[in-house]
Amino acid sequence: MKFWAVLLLGVLVGTALAAKDVEDEPTEEQMEEADDVLEALGKDDEMEKEEADDDEDEEEDDDDDEGKIDKHPCFDKKCKRGEVCDLDETLKPICVCAKKCPVPEDPSLSVCSTANKTYLSECHLFKQKCDLKSSEDGKRVRIHLDYYGPCKQIEECQEEELSEFPLRMRDWLKNVLVQRMSLELLTDKEMFHAKKIYEDERRLKKRADGGDWEATILLRDFRKNYAHYVYPIHWMFSKLDIHPKDRYLTHAELAPLRAPLVPMEHCTTTFFKTCDDDGDKRISLYEWGACLELKEEDIKQYLID
Repeated sequence: MKFWAVLLLGVLVGTALAAKDVEDEPTEEQMEEADDVLEALGKDDEMEKEEADDDEDEEEDDDDDEGKIDKHPCFDKKCKRGEVCDLDETLKPICVCAKKCPVPEDPSLSVCSTANKTYLSECHLFKQKCDLKSSEDGKRVRIHLDYYGPCKQIEECQEEELSEFPLRMRDWLKNVLVQRMSLELLTDKEMFHAKKIYEDERRLKKRADGGDWEATILLRDFRKNYAHYVYPIHWMFSKLDIHPKDRYLTHAELAPLRAPLVPMEHCTTTFFKTCDDDGDKRISLYEWGACLELKEEDIKQYLID
């Protein structure tokens, strides 16, 4: 599936917008949390690389302590996107708004803000967000990352489209799990479940034109091979439930899944709202499972532990 395959590369590793109910809009605090989660996930690779570099540096230091140069005060200072480290008058490292951001060569790295404005990159968006916070306008104007890619007209989600959304979501979750198994990116427990699915499953056939799966084929496969979908649905819930890990998904925790998906699936926002059955602004494991059409008796807490 084309758009789901693109999303795989990023997950885990306005009048122009569709009409939304005001009472269902996330709060300012929730949007701030979503930005923080996206930022934290975006820095995972950077942190791993820095840790590896630090280990190499420590080995070199052990071999030769003489002539050791003290680290710059900003060396270990972590700043948010749109910020850089600088020294104050007492030479203490502080985070300040970046003066400029590099211009990406790839236009696909652009992002759309909640103000329906396209920015060249996340750095450009978060830089302006930082600048606004430091100004008087920041008290009145708030911007957050809405989704990846340039701003576009988000079509209204029709009832039939919304009913088909879980079909594609379930199939994608299953395929992501199996693909991560082939890349050896799973824990032992995850590998055990993924191998069972991989060994038992018959691959679906593509349409003759090479497009996405037909909804009827996806539905038939779900009914025939229902057991193959149970663990992947629990698995993704567990992967998203991290800030904090409390068996509920907040707006912020859904952001890593929602942000890259919105420009490709215009029913995304509506779908996640319908999953919040009790309207408490968070999605429980049972709401998540029910939304993806698992049987109540198959929604198990131990599968996310």
